[in-house]
Amino acid sequence: MAKKNLSQSDIDAFKARLCEVAERRFAEGGVESVSMRQLAAELGCSAMTPYRYFRDKDEILAAVRAAAFDRFALALESAGQGVADPRERAHATGRAYLEFAFSQPDAYQLMFDMSQPGQDRYPELARAGERARRTMGAGIQMLAQAGQVYGDPEVLSYVIWAAIHGLVVLRLAGKLPEQPDFDTVHAEMMRLLAVGLRTPPDAAAATPPMPRSLAS
Repeated sequence: MAKKNLSQSDIDAFKARLCEVAERRFAEGGVESVSMRQLAAELGCSAMTPYRYFRDKDEILAAVRAAAFDRFALALESAGQGVADPRERAHATGRAYLEFAFSQPDAYQLMFDMSQPGQDRYPELARAGERARRTMGAGIQMLAQAGQVYGDPEVLSYVIWAAIHGLVVLRLAGKLPEQPDFDTVHAEMMRLLAVGLRTPPDAAAATPPMPRSLAS
C-alpha cells in the first residue's frame, strides 16, 4: 500500500476503516485491546501503515471519539430542527439522546471513557465535544429565554446532562432492575428535574427541610 499510489479518497477510506476497527476492539476489550500492531493485522496491512496517518493509538481513539461526538450532536440537532416550541424541542432532543446511546453503545461509552488522554491534546476532539455540549444546552437556553425555567442555563444543562448520562450508564452496565424498568425510572427522573427547573430559587429556598431520616 504505497502512499504515493493512494488518492485522498483511498486515504480517507483507510482511516475510516482503521477507526471502525479501533472502536470495535475498544468495545470488546477496552484500551488494552487496541494497539497499532493489532489494528494493522486486522486490516491486513503492514505494522507501520497506521503510523502514516496517526501518531499512536491515543490519536486514533481521539479521532474515533471526535467522530462519535459529532454523530451524537448531529442526531440531537436533527431531532430539534424545525421544532419551535421549547418544551417539544427539549423532548425531541431527549429522545434522540437515548436513541443514540442505545443504538450506538460502543461509541457512547468510548466518548466518555475516563482512561483516555484529555481532549485538550486533540483539537478536533475538543471541537466535537464542545459542539455536543452546546447542542445539549440549546434546549435549556430556549426554555430560559421563554421564561419557562429558572437558573443559569449553562449550569442547568450540565445538571440535566449529568442525570441523563448517569441513568444511561447504569442501563448500559446492566445495573438497573427489570422492575422498575428504565422507562419508569427515566420518566420519574425527568418529572423531578422538571419540577426543579420550574421552581424559582426563592421558592426552593423556602421549602421545608427534608426529614432527617431521608437526608441521612
